[in-house]
Amino acid sequence: MGPKKGPDGVLALNLPIGDKKMTGIAADDIGKCAYGIFRRRAEFLGKRVGLASDQLTGAQMAAAMGKALGKQVRYNAVPPEVYRGLGFPGAEDLGNMFQFYADFEPVLLASRDVALSKSLNPSLQSFDQWLASNASRIPLE
Repeated sequence: MGPKKGPDGVLALNLPIGDKKMTGIAADDIGKCAYGIFRRRAEFLGKRVGLASDQLTGAQMAAAMGKALGKQVRYNAVPPEVYRGLGFPGAEDLGNMFQFYADFEPVLLASRDVALSKSLNPSLQSFDQWLASNASRIPLE
């Protein structure tokens, strides 16, 4: 799902979210946020908590990746039906998930509170911070 080298040699981030924003959070931060919820259990008992460190468009993600990788990364908005047909393992499921994100963007953004997540985990990493630590692990094909 990371950037792929196109025929022109430029890296491309291909996602079926159009110009919509998507929420994200580093896997390491999920547990830290859960710990924050446990510490404030009375406040969250019986409630659903949505976590996020960022709410970014595909273009914003590509720009951040380009900066971290020191290479141009172009965002390509791929139609969900095209993405589902790419043939890699999980393409259909991921295409459905991304389409859901795009179709229900307002609901998803409202349900995943960045400020709340930061209050639960003060060391919450932004996408830029995560990239600074992990860019070297992103395979560039």
